[in-house]
Amino acid sequence: MGYAATLGQTVYRFADLRTLLAKASPRRSGDELAGLAAGSEAERMAARRALADVPLSRFLEEAVIPYEQDEVTRLIIDSHDLQAFAQLSSFSVGEFRNWLLSSGVGAVELAQVAPAITPEMAAAVSKLMRNQDLIRVAQKCQVVTRFRNTIGLPGRLAVRLQPNHPTDDERGIAASILDGLLYGCGDAVIGINPASDSLPAITNLLWMLDEFRSRYDIPTQSCILTHVTTTIKAIERGAPVDLVFQSIAGTEKANRGFGIDLALLTEAREAALAQRRGTIGSNLMYFETGQGSALSSGGHHDVDQQTCETRAYAVARAFEPLLSNTVVGFIGPEYLYDGKQILRAGLEDHFCGKLLGVPMGCDVCYTNHAEADQDDMDNLLTLLGVAGINFIMGVPGADDVMLNYQSTSFHDALYLRRVLGLRCAPEFEEWLMRMEIIDGKRELRIASEHQALLAHAAGLLDA
Repeated sequence: MGYAATLGQTVYRFADLRTLLAKASPRRSGDELAGLAAGSEAERMAARRALADVPLSRFLEEAVIPYEQDEVTRLIIDSHDLQAFAQLSSFSVGEFRNWLLSSGVGAVELAQVAPAITPEMAAAVSKLMRNQDLIRVAQKCQVVTRFRNTIGLPGRLAVRLQPNHPTDDERGIAASILDGLLYGCGDAVIGINPASDSLPAITNLLWMLDEFRSRYDIPTQSCILTHVTTTIKAIERGAPVDLVFQSIAGTEKANRGFGIDLALLTEAREAALAQRRGTIGSNLMYFETGQGSALSSGGHHDVDQQTCETRAYAVARAFEPLLSNTVVGFIGPEYLYDGKQILRAGLEDHFCGKLLGVPMGCDVCYTNHAEADQDDMDNLLTLLGVAGINFIMGVPGADDVMLNYQSTSFHDALYLRRVLGLRCAPEFEEWLMRMEIIDGKRELRIASEHQALLAHAAGLLDA
């Protein structure tokens, strides 16, 4: 079955749903690199017209990657909630867009239909939306998760404290953690990208973070962002693992490139759940994704990069994570060329993830060889804050000295909370007040004026 639309005197034809989705995508360098993009703006608009008329039910009949070839497709189809889909089953993609934007649809209605929405449906409707549409609908979605604190409540913005160090030096990491805590960061997670993946090094970092957190009874969670197999081994050795991290993608082949499959993720989650380390909830997986990962590994099956990315959120959804974020500009300009493409991708990813019921954050970032700068990141950061993002990154000075890319800083998180009136996770906020890091008006204190903070600083650095 093909698809067609007429624009002016020209009839544009699209062989299948996979082609139609690719041609309807906003322009981006990754799709052009893969030879999937529309050849002109006229063809792109014709594809969007044709896509608007496609019934949502069609996405359950025509898989962009065959069911027999891909376990992610099987997960999407086998876990689809037909009962919840009844409310949407009569809609075309265009009608679905109108329903999402209607004033009568709010957080409750969106949560009810989330299990009925496949990644391809979410990706399709996003391709018909302006940036403001993506922001508006995402703002209505609420996805709340819990481990030692509560993330995703309305009016709240959590921050991953990212104290990476090029040699995994514990004093350097501790200094960065202290710096972040004094800015009110760390409620999403204190998460380290390790310079070494050796099991002894990972285990040492896990014990250091746990002692750190326990010493001051910080209501947050820690994570070492190592491969899931290393985390399983650390659990077997009795290391204190809070969150299990893994990079994931939207196809079986791309996930094999990461050295994982769904069975391995299940094993890791069950091992971590058995530790019973969460105090108020059991959401303990932490996933990271990014547009272009499937293409870069040759695992995209000629599916456009945004649809591949959204399929990764179906993987995340299946494991009920505490955190999931798109590292939006990390892969490079070969996939998202400039600030405009990075901004659009960040809004798409947040919208699609939230629509599927995934607790979305974003690493608002870029590499130094992209046509982007910190002003572009300020724009995306602000728009995501308006859109109700669950969490962002907090990196000392916004410059990750281990991974060598530009992200958002502790100061950026402070800016976003202040300008939009957002607060941190409630349990973490109470801790900040108890430790005299913020005052009764929830304003940050100046460390040099408070002896208690100086004492805590010395203790942290000596830990």
